Amino acid sequence: MTTSAPATAHRVLIALGGNAMTGPDGSTSWIDQNVAIKAAMEPVADLLATGMAVTLTHGNGPQVGNVLTKNELAAHEMSPVPLDWCGAQTQATIGFTIQDALESALAARGAHRQTVTVVTRTRVDESDPGFTNPTKPIGRYLPRERAELLIAAGQIWQDRGAKGWRRVVASPEPLEILDAQAVCDLGDAGYVVIAAGGGGIPVVRQDDGRLRGIEAVIDKDLTAALLARSIDADVLVIATDVDHAVLGYGTPDQQDIGRVTVSQLEKYAAQGHFGSGSMAPKVEAVLRFARSGHRAVITSLEHIGDAIAGDIGTIVVPD
Repeated sequence: MTTSAPATAHRVLIALGGNAMTGPDGSTSWIDQNVAIKAAMEPVADLLATGMAVTLTHGNGPQVGNVLTKNELAAHEMSPVPLDWCGAQTQATIGFTIQDALESALAARGAHRQTVTVVTRTRVDESDPGFTNPTKPIGRYLPRERAELLIAAGQIWQDRGAKGWRRVVASPEPLEILDAQAVCDLGDAGYVVIAAGGGGIPVVRQDDGRLRGIEAVIDKDLTAALLARSIDADVLVIATDVDHAVLGYGTPDQQDIGRVTVSQLEKYAAQGHFGSGSMAPKVEAVLRFARSGHRAVITSLEHIGDAIAGDIGTIVVPD
């Protein structure tokens, strides 16, 4: 039987980083992924056992990378699976694995909450500049002759010099979580919902109103901010592999960022403190959510409970 969270509980959206889905050495074998996800669900179960209402979202980069490798190896035999299909497949696979691990962790604590995965679509604009000039690198490097097989299938690959050729795709702005109402309704009914993994399945709305999938990769952190607003979450937690965002990363003056206002964090971002491929999307995500009048946090997975309580992490609050 489902045990609903108390009506007074905060609704928290936790965005799990890729480190929560792979082995310590980055291994993406299914065994290592299972072990990593089981470990990741321990602090989530602790939070749920207090009665908190939690929705989960997650990355899927390594898992999509596995599917792309299969595409490459089989390119001479069959057409590659498009990225929207890759996103759907990995959402479902990661989702059921999270469900199994989380329900086991809850049972060990004497807590019982029903879990569910919503394979979630995210609407993007086909006129987004990313489609005209795709720049998001994905997958592994290949020699030219192998990349040419995939170019012939309609993919865009670039010569990266000595490393070889690498695929690039659009990374458009997420505009709408099409299945947000289902996520919200299930959460209201007491379910722990896993949704919008990997930024969501990218879809566009055609002139006739119909939807279709499109080849793209949506930033998972920006989608997390949009999902958090769409389900009226009270707190957004971007769970990563560090306890705080930092100023002056890698320098003798490196400094953890604790509690900070939106305007202060915007200033730090404008000063170039956050790497474009790592912390910058997370900072942008928490800024977008905090601008809506709520609290957002960047911290490590093991400290999410303390971060929600306000005791650790980079805690972003409205001005």
